[in-house]
Amino acid sequence: MELKPQDLLVLFKAAAHPGQRWTYAALGNDLGLSPSQAHRSVQRAIAAGLGVVRGRGDWAPVRPALTEFAVHGVRYVWPAQPGPVKRGLPTSFGVEPLAGKITAAASEVPVWAHPAGKAKGPSLSPIYRSAPQAALLDPALHRLLALQDAIRAGRARERSLATDLLTKELERTDAQG
Repeated sequence: MELKPQDLLVLFKAAAHPGQRWTYAALGNDLGLSPSQAHRSVQRAIAAGLGVVRGRGDWAPVRPALTEFAVHGVRYVWPAQPGPVKRGLPTSFGVEPLAGKITAAASEVPVWAHPAGKAKGPSLSPIYRSAPQAALLDPALHRLLALQDAIRAGRARERSLATDLLTKELERTDAQG
């Protein structure tokens, strides 16, 4: 089974909310996926060793594997595509916790093009087309996706800081669960 970008979106959603049991309908609704797409994403994640079945109808991300894949693999499997200046939602070093560590002009902050966005900057392709809308609804998910984008598209310093912060975010959410 080949992983798809929406699988990372599903894994990050589950990682951002440890201990929560998700129906495929609820997961799909929150992420802009159909229930069957959410189910297939979970199945692919489990087959790849990025998720594990905890019980009947319950699963969870395998955090060490997810962290390793997010830090070392995602930028090569699904590279970010930079685009023209657009209005959208900040990502990468435009979102905390990375925003407080990188100094940049507002016009340099990458954005996901989105009609509800209030920032303007160079556009960056999201990991999956529904990620910006899902991030609007869930700040914890937005944080993880933005850190992932810094790893996918950032310069060496941004990638290094994002790697440390993403690892800590995933460990922090693990401690809550």
